[in-house]
Amino acid sequence: MTEAIIPLLSLIALEVILGIDNIIFISILADRLPENQRNKLRYWGLGLAMVMRLALLAFIAWILKLDQTLFTLFDIDFSGKGLILILGGCF
Repeated sequence: MTEAIIPLLSLIALEVILGIDNIIFISILADRLPENQRNKLRYWGLGLAMVMRLALLAFIAWILKLDQTLFTLFDIDFSGKGLILILGGCF
């Protein structure tokens, strides 16, 4: 149970911090627009940021399920998740 709580709390803290960052950034951008377009930018900006974050979290959850062995090389099993982590680490 505690193995799941720590990553969950870390993810919640990260999402709160990124949400606050989005609010600040969009507010700075909205101040440069005319008065009649500011609210529209805030709603669309925050809405799209939330949708994008949820889509990325769903994509990460899908990647974590890619744990079946695709091939074996030198007695090392490679899965889809492992290949993505290796490519991300090389990047």
